[in-house]
Amino acid sequence: MLAIAGILAFGAVIVWMEVPYLLKNKRKKDLWVFSILLTLGLGLAVAKSMRAEIANPLEWIALLYRPLSNYVFGLLES
Repeated sequence: MLAIAGILAFGAVIVWMEVPYLLKNKRKKDLWVFSILLTLGLGLAVAKSMRAEIANPLEWIALLYRPLSNYVFGLLES
């Protein structure tokens, strides 16, 4: 529980430091991207601190390219 509180406190400090600059300079799109990425990052950090199983992005990439890889290796073996 202490780890989650620390992660959220760290996120709050990041928001406190970055959001006023983005609002002052009217950077709405940057604020949206910042908010989405920070929320995603904090969510993953909280999940990791709770020892949740998090999927490896490399597995998704390998799954996507496996048919192409099999085709190329099939051509090379012939």
